[in-house]
Amino acid sequence: MRTPARPPLTGLKKRLDEARAERARLPRDGFLRETFVLPRNDARQKAREWFDRWPKQAYWTEIESWFERPGDVIEFTIRRLPTAD
Repeated sequence: MRTPARPPLTGLKKRLDEARAERARLPRDGFLRETFVLPRNDARQKAREWFDRWPKQAYWTEIESWFERPGDVIEFTIRRLPTAD
């Protein structure tokens, strides 16, 4: 009796490679980051929500970078620690 052939693992290998590539692109400093592109007033409101929900003193929350885009639109990246130790 013959032993059945192994199933192809190409799909699994591809997913593993993609996950490893994604992890390699992420900074390894422990911060969680999110980027927003919003009108100026909405950007202020979103930043205030973050600082209210994750206070700077506990989570080291900060606006990491921001840019003014045409049409009074702000693109900004905000970061914080995942937990307050």
